[in-house]
Amino acid sequence: MTNPATPVQGPDRYVVFGNPIAHSKSPFIHARFAAQTGERIVYDHRLAPLDGFAPAVRAFIAEGGRGANVTVPFKLDAHALADTLSPRAAAAGAVNTLRFDADGRIHGDNTDGVGLVRDIETNLGVPLAGTRILLLGAGGAARGVVLPILDRAPLSITIANRTASKAEELVGQFMQAAHDAGCALAGGGAEVVRAEPYDVIVNATAGSLDAALPDCDPAAFGASTLAYDMMYGAQPTVFMQHAASLGARAADGLGMLVEQAAESFFVWRGVRPDGAPVLAALRQALASH
Repeated sequence: MTNPATPVQGPDRYVVFGNPIAHSKSPFIHARFAAQTGERIVYDHRLAPLDGFAPAVRAFIAEGGRGANVTVPFKLDAHALADTLSPRAAAAGAVNTLRFDADGRIHGDNTDGVGLVRDIETNLGVPLAGTRILLLGAGGAARGVVLPILDRAPLSITIANRTASKAEELVGQFMQAAHDAGCALAGGGAEVVRAEPYDVIVNATAGSLDAALPDCDPAAFGASTLAYDMMYGAQPTVFMQHAASLGARAADGLGMLVEQAAESFFVWRGVRPDGAPVLAALRQALASH
């Protein structure tokens, strides 16, 4: 018998912070994770003022919030706010997952790269060990995935970026980790792309938002190439269409969105949900709009 005087504990509360944020698929995803795992959580989206991220987070903690996801444009603010950082968040220089610990400290993590790797390996069935990978772009999205990709022991990673110096800077940052992983790491402008098919090409540029293609030798795409765009939409992106026209297998970043959320759920709850059924439900919801 429970003591009737004991208050019933409500579900733990989580949010995703962003600006804008109403479009976020995260509440859809986490509601399904909660149902699947039996974890008692509620998850909403919350608009933070552009100049008021830290006060918004502290207000949510004061309300009893247990953790948060962080999306554009606050991933650098979240990195600055965190008291402790996971190694992958430190390497990424950005945070997309905050956990509010019992001792009052804010722990920052970055689950984007793990989400990408798990989508490619588990959902798409392409093991990354021993592969030749081409990473297009050298901004925050690219930086966040290099370390988790290196953890899978690829043969080589080539980073190509419009501004060659940014790609070279990224190579410098991860050279030791690449050496430890036995992976050849190179970077520069479009000229570093070899005129032969890669195993995996990841588009980490924001080009698909305005239907722009990254500068890349068409010979990099082959029949056995997985061409992966981190962006997603109801229709295939311009990068996916381009890759398919060159005979490659094309995939979008919707699975990455689901799998980074599953990793965030694990960081908060210690339980890892199965992303595949949630990805299927989300894909169906996108198609019906």
